[in-house]
Amino acid sequence: MSDSDAPRVCPNPYRVTIADGDSTTDLQILEGTLGPAAVDIQQLYGQHNLLAYDPGFRSTASCKSAITFIDGDAGILLYRGYPIEELAEHSNFMEVAHLLMFGELPTLNGYKPFWTEITRHTLLHEQVLNFYRGFRRDAHPMAIMVGVVGALSAFYHDDIDLQDRDSRIHAALRLLAKIPTIAAASHTYSVGRPIRYPCNDLDYAGNFLQMIFGVPSETYKVDPVLSKAMDLIFVLHADHEQNASTSTVRLAASSGANPIACIAAGIASLWGPAHGGANEAVIRMLTEIGKAENIPKAIARAKDKNDSFRLMGFGHRVYKNFDPRARVIQKWPRMF
Repeated sequence: MSDSDAPRVCPNPYRVTIADGDSTTDLQILEGTLGPAAVDIQQLYGQHNLLAYDPGFRSTASCKSAITFIDGDAGILLYRGYPIEELAEHSNFMEVAHLLMFGELPTLNGYKPFWTEITRHTLLHEQVLNFYRGFRRDAHPMAIMVGVVGALSAFYHDDIDLQDRDSRIHAALRLLAKIPTIAAASHTYSVGRPIRYPCNDLDYAGNFLQMIFGVPSETYKVDPVLSKAMDLIFVLHADHEQNASTSTVRLAASSGANPIACIAAGIASLWGPAHGGANEAVIRMLTEIGKAENIPKAIARAKDKNDSFRLMGFGHRVYKNFDPRARVIQKWPRMF
């Protein structure tokens, strides 16, 4: 189902009725693309002066979509109907990006123009680079990301027509190309290294690695294993249904705002420790542990109720039994 299709009323054994004095209203039950049906409550306020109360959207579908499906009880994550395990083993991130955007994996003839369009937009406008120098030398990389991506919207505003599908696609491809450059520059600036330009002879993950770790005084050689691992991480994190940052971007975009500015709002949400900031907590934890021989001590500290040390990064709370992405990572050395 595309986002423009009207949701269908489904035959359902349940019936939802609102009784208001002598009158009653039957609420429609709509089919889900996958998973549970949804009760259409749009008329609650207008007809009955009632509001739905659901903090955290635990039982609310705020939009219709056919992009991503999660079944937390069964440990299932699907992109456009494809299991994440299958995509991780047989597709790279650019193919997955094409799948998420257009609903299908690219053909051999379709992949090259898609990749060519990405490489055309990897560079940043030279004036954008001046924004980095305005941040404190010890600024958090995510603060820099929010500021620079927001500033980027000033460079691409008049040429974005939100009512035109091709214009929206072009804006998405431009962002997909530039975000690794911005992210890498945010990191290198925060640690005092020169900003690296993209190298379009490399693939998406390899290019990101050379911008993150390369220095002008040396030739950076991309480790193919590390590049594949980074590409796999991109695939596993490409989408995760209606999470906090996705909801933030949709809310900002509902006003018709510049889509690049909306992405900056999503990055601010991602920064939070209850969302993407949890990954930062994992890095800090691993840095604190330091060496493999310190792992038993770290586990003992985690079990000690009087110690504030916590083990971070063991799955997402939406998955009740297991996170399917964790299983992919567990076996990834055998995949390559």
